[in-house]
Amino acid sequence: MFKYLITISPLGLMYGSAGAFLSPENLVGRSGAKFPPEAATLSGLMFSVNKTTEKVTQSELSTNLCVAGPFWAKYNERQNFYIPIPWHKIIAKKAVDEWQLKDGKWELENKSEKLEPDYRWQTIDSWGTPAKAIRTNEYKSVADNPWKYVSFLHPKIKATERCVENSDGLFLENSVQMVDDTCLVYLSTYPIENGWYRFGGENHVVEIECEDIKNKKFLNLLNQPIERTFALITPATWGSNRFSHRHPQHESFPETLEMLTDKPVPYRYRSKGNLGRGRYAVPAGSVYVLAEPLNKPWWSWDEAWFPKEGYSLKRVGCGLCLPTEIKGVA
Repeated sequence: MFKYLITISPLGLMYGSAGAFLSPENLVGRSGAKFPPEAATLSGLMFSVNKTTEKVTQSELSTNLCVAGPFWAKYNERQNFYIPIPWHKIIAKKAVDEWQLKDGKWELENKSEKLEPDYRWQTIDSWGTPAKAIRTNEYKSVADNPWKYVSFLHPKIKATERCVENSDGLFLENSVQMVDDTCLVYLSTYPIENGWYRFGGENHVVEIECEDIKNKKFLNLLNQPIERTFALITPATWGSNRFSHRHPQHESFPETLEMLTDKPVPYRYRSKGNLGRGRYAVPAGSVYVLAEPLNKPWWSWDEAWFPKEGYSLKRVGCGLCLPTEIKGVA
């Protein structure tokens, strides 16, 4: 089970994604921004750091290290960190609503029209709280992304950098500025020493702190058996190295009857310096309704349900989920 809460605080800007190479004649365009970094980024850092400290053998780390994220928190309330809101709850500033199953079909409880969510994250302590109660509590337990993108044009990039030469072009970097007193949060089975590290693309420097998970409600949720309904709190990659699916393809995994989800997100995993095959992942917040109950928490799920690249992607938190209630599902 996860034992440690690892927080990452930027010392200035963080890297979001790199833009395309631009010519002086064409200074428009921006590549898709992707932030925060996947849990695999932290996993790679921990392997790299451990090579120097040798506190744990690489073999033990390969077998037992499991990380998950990304999440975020207010710095002084790190144990009550923010996770994605399940897609069956629509939390907007003007109103709230919930999707429910009625006669095998999805419908909104309050029959809202064109209600788009304004909030994407909720505190872990508010998990399971009905949408109406969240609004009654003046939205204190929900929030939108605590970061914004800042683009930089780099002229005269050196050949040793990634890399446009002299006046032949410019390089666009999409950096990220986080709100003051907020930090990224990841979960881990192993600790990492507090300190300053280069984390993610472009080697931006961050401060990393590690502490025990003390939030008993969260630990209880992680141990609670998942029955027929659950929601992802991290992206999920299902299928083989060549194909991406919306749910596990293993014969022992129950049939998925219904889903609420958004468009897939790009996913690529780097293992021991090798860049894995690009694929798509089911986004965090997606909701599943199964034909039969699983009767076990995510931690006890069969690793055969997860793709493998070097080792099971369960080790990098693929599809970490929590039980949730859907109205109309017995």
